[in-house]
Amino acid sequence: MQAVRGMHDTLPGDAPGWRRLEHTVQSVLRSYCYREIRFPIIEKTELFSRSIGAGTDIVNKEMYTFQDRNGEFLTLRPEGTAGCVRALIQHGLIHSGPQKVWYQGPMFRHERPQKGRQRQFHQVGAEAFGIESPDIDAELILVCARIWNALGINDVCLELNSLGSYSARQHYRNLLIEYLSDHRDQLDSDSVRRLETNPLRILDSKNPEMQTLISGAPSLLDSIDDESAEHFSVLRGLLDANSVDYEINPRLVRGLDYYNRTVFEWITDRLGAQGTICAGGRYDDLVAQVGGKPTPGVGFAMGLERILELMEPGQEEQDTDTPRFYQVMAGAEAVKSGSLLAERLRDEMPGLKLMLHCGGGSFKSQLRKADKSGAEYALILGDEEVAKNTVQIKPLRKDSGQYEVSRDKLVDEITRLMGE
Repeated sequence: MQAVRGMHDTLPGDAPGWRRLEHTVQSVLRSYCYREIRFPIIEKTELFSRSIGAGTDIVNKEMYTFQDRNGEFLTLRPEGTAGCVRALIQHGLIHSGPQKVWYQGPMFRHERPQKGRQRQFHQVGAEAFGIESPDIDAELILVCARIWNALGINDVCLELNSLGSYSARQHYRNLLIEYLSDHRDQLDSDSVRRLETNPLRILDSKNPEMQTLISGAPSLLDSIDDESAEHFSVLRGLLDANSVDYEINPRLVRGLDYYNRTVFEWITDRLGAQGTICAGGRYDDLVAQVGGKPTPGVGFAMGLERILELMEPGQEEQDTDTPRFYQVMAGAEAVKSGSLLAERLRDEMPGLKLMLHCGGGSFKSQLRKADKSGAEYALILGDEEVAKNTVQIKPLRKDSGQYEVSRDKLVDEITRLMGE
């Protein structure tokens, strides 16, 4: 049996890197007072068709949708914002004042697997609701910048754009359709389909044969309303004041229908064509679309698999799962007493990395396994040590000899060794 195509296992050797990434991201978000929220992996299909947009590639081609025993259509979540909004509305939080939340977990899209893009992928998302001013847009971008700095990732570029209000975006949509319709013979098959359903996504085409046509299209920034233009200007000023470099990309539109005003992407050239590692923007009408009262919102989501590709291995990644001490035992009394000893040490020394040998075997074979584990010291317990209430300590990475310690002094001795 093999894993489903595009859905990968995380093996023990890879898990420390995941933990370092997750811990770093979560620590930064908590420092900005964002609170964690968790919601189901499966939602009603209608939630995504209403929020993401019925004409998007995600809804039309990429969602994992099925019918349950009751005949209800359900979908594995392709992104997190819609489910987050649904949860906050359902539990009465969305209208009880500004909310800042973050979430983490797997998302699912049936697309062609490639480097950094799988059918089951993992995201961390952050969302802020109830704040209309551009300072919250800037804060979320600053959160991202701080995460890159904490992870030692410095080869990413921020691209920024404004889609304007929904009415301004609709006006621009009409202009774009008119322009592209006049050049329909130059459109590829995907763009012909999108012309009727989601024409702004044509601006995001990676087809090199269409770049001249796209560069000649009307500029979205020329069509935005005055209020959105002021919002965008204040946002840029806040980023400038915080020395955040960015490029304005008037072709940046994002692939979900719910965005308005600010949109942004963090991009790298180290991952090939799929260079976006984090993206987000403002969605002031989404809460109302999902069934709540009109509430402004803004957020981002970052792809953890892609970020892992950019991270340099850290020392904590290499040794997180390696025991410091390996306890070997021989004899019935030693096995019984050793189990009690190991649990006492864990009670008295939280965080102690102690591996208790299981499976029997001679002292010699157990010591070989202790050495292979990477532990620095072996704690040796035989029936003689049980009778004397002592433990033998054998250094495994030093030339110093084995020595005996009484059990009542063992915690102090282990503490001393850990401090070396």
